[in-house]
Amino acid sequence: MEAAVTAPPSARDALEAGGAPDVDVIVIGGGVNGTGVARDAALRGLKVALFERHDLAFGASGNSSGMIHGGPRYLTTDPDVTYSSCLDSGHIQRIAPHLLFRIPFLAPVFGATELLAEATLATYDAFFDVYDRYQPLKRGKPHVRLTGAEIATLEPGLAPGARGGVTFDEWGIDGARLCVANAVDAIEHGAEVHVHTTVTELLRGDAGRVRGVRFRHRIDGTSGTRTARLVVNATGAWSPITAALGGLPNDAARVRPGKGIHIFLDRRLTNYAVMTNAIDGRQVFLMPWQNVSVLGTTDDDYYGDLDRVVATGDEVRYLFEAVARVFPSIWQARAIGTWGGVRPTLYEWGPNEDELSREHAVVDHAAHGAPGLYSMLGGKLASYRQFAEEMTDVLARELRVPVPCRTHIAPLPGGDEVVDPMKLVVAGGMEAVTATRLEYRHGSRSLRVLERMQRDPREGAVICPCEPVTEAEVRYTVAHELARTVDDVSRRTRLGLGVCGGMRCAARCGRIVAEMTERSPREGLQLAHGFLAGAARRRAAAVGPDQARQEALGLAALRAEIGRPPSRPEPDTDETEHEAWR
Repeated sequence: MEAAVTAPPSARDALEAGGAPDVDVIVIGGGVNGTGVARDAALRGLKVALFERHDLAFGASGNSSGMIHGGPRYLTTDPDVTYSSCLDSGHIQRIAPHLLFRIPFLAPVFGATELLAEATLATYDAFFDVYDRYQPLKRGKPHVRLTGAEIATLEPGLAPGARGGVTFDEWGIDGARLCVANAVDAIEHGAEVHVHTTVTELLRGDAGRVRGVRFRHRIDGTSGTRTARLVVNATGAWSPITAALGGLPNDAARVRPGKGIHIFLDRRLTNYAVMTNAIDGRQVFLMPWQNVSVLGTTDDDYYGDLDRVVATGDEVRYLFEAVARVFPSIWQARAIGTWGGVRPTLYEWGPNEDELSREHAVVDHAAHGAPGLYSMLGGKLASYRQFAEEMTDVLARELRVPVPCRTHIAPLPGGDEVVDPMKLVVAGGMEAVTATRLEYRHGSRSLRVLERMQRDPREGAVICPCEPVTEAEVRYTVAHELARTVDDVSRRTRLGLGVCGGMRCAARCGRIVAEMTERSPREGLQLAHGFLAGAARRRAAAVGPDQARQEALGLAALRAEIGRPPSRPEPDTDETEHEAWR
């Protein structure tokens, strides 16, 4: 399904001769903003090519808090952000109902005196009265003020002594699945999507106009050029680096990268998300999310390698200690991993990270001597569709395409029909939990995975029992969702992200991926090792010594089975992981 990665031989000649471009729009970046623009532009009839250096949702979009929320924390400083997030939440629920799930929140109030606690509760009550005005936009429920006894009944795991609290609700989502759905829909409307493909240069034409890109495929090493009438830089925190490929000044696409990490635990510890404050006053949470629990999140200026964002021990302890004050049993929970992302926050000098605006902006680089190039800066997962619409409106005006936006009403793949998971159980013979998780990820397209099982019952075998994930789903993601590595499959299915950390499924998944992408079984095992080494590196800050020793033994056993490493690291592995082979 992936479009060819080599451009026609005449592409560079056409650029220099001022001939017709290959496509109307090139989008650089496979996060939610980039895939959102690619989908919107393709739906309006534009010819689109998207390039992503790693994989879809590799950056912040696949490593966020996983919520399409209204953002009550922005209500006092950025009410427009709260409004746009709530509005777009309603639209996303309409186009991808299978991907959204309700997360009720509790905000408990503890106080040394009843008078102080009452004052705090009154403040919370008044604040959420205002937030309730936005709730209809996202089909949210109004908040409820609770007594100490009521909140203890709702969540017995809370520390004793709560004077009361409030409850409100938000919506959870799998950000990687959202990116994949947008990319697949763009492809089905004529777009090209190139994953694991690095843009190495922005090509300039007459008067400095950006006319295309030079690219290199990171898996097979092929390279080429692609020309376009307009180019969109949607690379998030990488935006300044991408702009520099065209010789633009350092401040042309400036952002203030903010690192946020999350810790996920081996099971759901609560039925409610619990909100509290960390030692520095920042809001953090313990949240039930799909079939795990999540602790989040931090917000720190980040100056490190954007391709290797990992949690530190300090960040892990910061979150555990904050949550333990209101939910003490968190210390007994088993951490099975972390994820870290970098927010592409709009640049501003001076304010603390937590006070920066979550607004977004479209930058026309004609002001920097590079007409034809636009950058998408800032934004949030919760309002991605609106941001993509604004960007595509600019493209449509420039290209004189009068077709209006339809992304708020046109269903994403899988969102057109509700499928009862029991249909998958009866027709496919799968366990109920397998069917439920499959339907969540794929919606109506879970029936296409079912068809694979019916054609070949062997594909009904469960490869990843923790999630669970079947062989048919793995093969479907490779055939139809651009998965090219074990990491790619994991982003699309959550394979290997359960309690076993991939030790029970990565090798088998690697062999399937290798077979379907015409690579050797040995390369499949190398893909598996790359995934396991990366997962161990991300998990290291959150595990105890016993678990770390067990994981080291498992990796050593796999290395012994595979033998020596390839001559160069696989895509999306770093030198630290490669060094682990030796």
